[in-house]
Amino acid sequence: MRIMNPLVRLLVVPLSLGISVGAAAAPQAATSGSVASEAKTTDTPSTTLKVQVNEVILPVTVRDNKGKIVPNLKIDDFILHEDGRPQTIKTFAHESNLPFRLGLLVDTSRSQENALANERTATDKFIDQMLSQPADKAFLLHFDHQVELLQDFTASQAKLHHELDGMSTSTYSSDQAGSSNDDGSGNSNRRRGGTQMYDAIYLAANELMLKEHGRKALILLSDGVDRGSKESLNDAIDAAEKANLTIYTVYFKGEEDHSGGNPGMGRRGGMGGGYPGGGGYPGGGGYPGGGRRGGPTGSSEPKVDGKKILQQIATRTGGLWFEAKKKDSFDEIYAQIGEELHGQYLLTYTPDKSGGSDDSDGFHKILLKAKDDKLQVITREGYYSQN
Repeated sequence: MRIMNPLVRLLVVPLSLGISVGAAAAPQAATSGSVASEAKTTDTPSTTLKVQVNEVILPVTVRDNKGKIVPNLKIDDFILHEDGRPQTIKTFAHESNLPFRLGLLVDTSRSQENALANERTATDKFIDQMLSQPADKAFLLHFDHQVELLQDFTASQAKLHHELDGMSTSTYSSDQAGSSNDDGSGNSNRRRGGTQMYDAIYLAANELMLKEHGRKALILLSDGVDRGSKESLNDAIDAAEKANLTIYTVYFKGEEDHSGGNPGMGRRGGMGGGYPGGGGYPGGGGYPGGGRRGGPTGSSEPKVDGKKILQQIATRTGGLWFEAKKKDSFDEIYAQIGEELHGQYLLTYTPDKSGGSDDSDGFHKILLKAKDDKLQVITREGYYSQN
């Protein structure tokens, strides 16, 4: 199966789930009860996620001031606000048996050639670590001058290993795109290029992850510089937020000094926020600063900072970003991502009111803090209402 830019299929929501098309734009939604565990009669029990249509689900990670995961926290340990209004947390639990839905997005443009062998080895180990239950599934997607799904969702580690072993960097040059990509609309330059990262995120979220339930995450390995995507950065992040996706980004500086790029800030603009500086654990909880709304609708900057872009993608979706400063550091990074995913809590709450006429794009900001200010709370910065 190939996912080729600019193909976007129409999503059909199963009626058996009792979800309206509008509700599909909100975080996980279904018709019955609050979050509930339903152990299956198998050797490896898994759980089923059930929430009311208007309920919001947040994956939450909490660390102490030494960077260690904090277990056994309770509802009363947190303060939650939505759009500046206090909210009542309904459930807060460590749902360790919920199945994983993981997406592996690998940059195979020529700038990543020196990192690919180490990425492949570390990713093989990560797959073995994370697909520990029969219900756990992952897919593998690579991107360069095109976006290609190498392996759809599968519980088979062997299938994923096989596709990883055969993955190589592109020999394609943007100069080879030629005029054959010109569709007559004058957009040929936007359809050329060798690193369609934004399209990869958008399609992984919208085509593969939106309809999935459970603990969902994308792991993105790239130098962070997009070249040739149809979608903008904000459109890609919006799609991830609508799919209730956490994105963990791994930055490896490419060999080529890209310039020009396509920061594609889109309609909401503003690079702001993020966690500048080295990788590892970000400080503070809730959504970081920086203009989610407002700001210019594009960028004329001649140079694109891929590291900052990957920081923003992780920050806005409640993930972490890492920098692989050495080619042999991918194992350590994957170990931290695995610890993060296994240590997550799931929080649910019902907003005190739905979006109004002043809520133009249906996005609601979330601020979650621990009462103990020594604890770092990591979660998504917000969600989209069904409006």
